[in-house]
Amino acid sequence: MSKIEIFDPAMCCSTGVCGPSIDKELLRVSITINNFTKKGVEIVRHNLTSEPQAFVDNKKVNELLNSEGVDVLPITFVDGELVKTKSHLTNAEFAKYSGLSKETIAEIALNKDKKEGNCCCKGGCC
Repeated sequence: MSKIEIFDPAMCCSTGVCGPSIDKELLRVSITINNFTKKGVEIVRHNLTSEPQAFVDNKKVNELLNSEGVDVLPITFVDGELVKTKSHLTNAEFAKYSGLSKETIAEIALNKDKKEGNCCCKGGCC
């Protein structure tokens, strides 16, 4: 299974639910990471505020920050290879890079839909 490593910009928290308003993108990423880690995917997240040394220690992250500035964040690696900068992985990209089977990914999506009441059954539950 793959290891996904994310270097986030400076934030007070990674969930998106702190502060005066909810950041829907950070909330989506947090929920996705939580669901995928429950299925055994190794996802490590570094926050510039709380873990600045991780940004210094990673040569590629350090180079990108020096050449492009903090606007290059978030930076995502999969198994040590740079795969994305300037935005978080989409749900499809998390699925692509996770190493999980299509069946497991479908199970994750189904559980999410059931929790949110988005399934196709009457009354919102299957």
